[in-house]
Amino acid sequence: MIQKMKLLINKYKNVSAEAMRYIVIGALTTLVNFSLFALMTRALNIDVTVSNVTSIAVSILFAFVTNKLIVFRHKSSTRTELLSEFLKFVGARLFTMALEVGFVLLAVDVLKQDELLGKLAAQVLVIIGNYFISKFLVFRRGKADSLS
Repeated sequence: MIQKMKLLINKYKNVSAEAMRYIVIGALTTLVNFSLFALMTRALNIDVTVSNVTSIAVSILFAFVTNKLIVFRHKSSTRTELLSEFLKFVGARLFTMALEVGFVLLAVDVLKQDELLGKLAAQVLVIIGNYFISKFLVFRRGKADSLS
């Protein structure tokens, strides 16, 4: 019984540290996304949608590497597993990218909001969704891993 309690405590202690790492990496990913978007729309005068898709694509690549190595500390045992994780990660992020692009278009074109405010609001929703997708779909651990 004591051993099971220790395992349970360690499991939640790791989740808390993981969540904190995700918040930091999520903030950095958002900074990459938001900064590139602002640079492209404001400094380079590039179309909002082109800027949005480009900034999201760059941040997806940044997020995969940092989530895998820093947040979830997940090791791939084979190249096939790594490719599978990458494809699942990109697929999930493309889904949330479509939601984000739609949200920003709605905010800017329909609601007539500032593009940076619309982008920021979309980012909050996307970060939350992406954590759960990454944790439970992409970088999930097997039963043996989850207790360690």
